[in-house]
Amino acid sequence: MTTYYEGYSKVLVSVDCIIFGFDEGELKVLIGKRKMDPGRDQWSLYGGFVADNESIDDAANRVLYQLTGIRNIYMRQVGAFGNVDRDPGERVISIAYYALINVNDYGSSLQEEHGLQWMPINGLPQMYSDHNTMVAKALKKMQGKISHEPISFNLLPKLFTLTQLQRLYEAVCGEKVDKRNFRKRIKDMDFIEKTELIDKTGSKRGASLYRFNKKAYNEDPNFKL
Repeated sequence: MTTYYEGYSKVLVSVDCIIFGFDEGELKVLIGKRKMDPGRDQWSLYGGFVADNESIDDAANRVLYQLTGIRNIYMRQVGAFGNVDRDPGERVISIAYYALINVNDYGSSLQEEHGLQWMPINGLPQMYSDHNTMVAKALKKMQGKISHEPISFNLLPKLFTLTQLQRLYEAVCGEKVDKRNFRKRIKDMDFIEKTELIDKTGSKRGASLYRFNKKAYNEDPNFKL
């Protein structure tokens, strides 16, 4: 190690991961009880400290993989949180990230191992430090993207109904949309393909299943939901 910065105070850098999932018509966040002091047994996001040999993105990807066992997760940075008194243990600056996963891809064994639960976004408990603020800012960023980027498909199974897609959009935006207008916009999008498959879990008649065509989306520069 060099001695270039001797005399300057050192701070710890961590990452905190806000993992969103969509289940039973609700947008949910994966949280658990802290297993260390300070804040032991308080509800918390899942995170970790940045190692000397990794970037902050690498640290976030490592934490996400440890938590979910899934690689190549959709992940975006929320921002830096560095209030002087945000962590009573040490001076810690945290970089928050949000990630989107399909809850069906997440194994229950890892969830149990880490003691985590899916909590509805509208029913989150008070969490450790500024974690509630992190979630609120992450949700706002999602709301700004969902109409212009196909991020919603990261939360859905590969085959989905239009009702599922609409409910997801409503859950993220926090408002109801007109069914007829929503479906009209969807049908104008070549990258949302109707398949020949039918989902009969909701009724005997069933509902058509759709899928996202990434190649067609990349050829459509004017996407707006």
